[in-house]
Amino acid sequence: MTPERDPIEPDTKDWTWVLSRPCPDCGFARESVHHTEVADHIRADAASWVSRLAGPGVTTRPQPTVWSTLEYGCHIRDVHRIFDHRVRLMLDADEPRFPNWDQDQTALADDYRSQDPATVAAELVDAAATVADTYTHVPAHAWSRRGFRSNGSEFTIASIAIYHLHDIVHHAHDVDHG
Repeated sequence: MTPERDPIEPDTKDWTWVLSRPCPDCGFARESVHHTEVADHIRADAASWVSRLAGPGVTTRPQPTVWSTLEYGCHIRDVHRIFDHRVRLMLDADEPRFPNWDQDQTALADDYRSQDPATVAAELVDAAATVADTYTHVPAHAWSRRGFRSNGSEFTIASIAIYHLHDIVHHAHDVDHG
């Protein structure tokens, strides 16, 4: 299928509400994890993606409008990279504005559907390890440093860690239960 005709509808939701109430889809609740525990959860989640990406039918979409496991794996890899960049910006600069990231455009431009699952698994594990190490080394006084998304949404390093964790938990739920 050509990117121009991909039937995936872009996600235009503002998911920041997960920082104030549980997600009814995946069950994630912010109070279920402390921001200093996010790194361990990211490492564990990455390990589970290795087996997901080695499974049968990894390139098959369950429905034309739903990403395949491979496409979700590519997205999770890129989510880790984006969040690592954003947290480092917050550590290095006062109240940075994050560059906009269009996840749906990235999926098309990088042709997620044709990437090699084993390569994606290795890249996902590496990206997860990198961002987990970034979170592990956030100084205690820096968790309250702030940054802003292009739409004005404000995060601290602590809240972006939780937001990040929800993203990966939610997509694991999408793949495992959807």
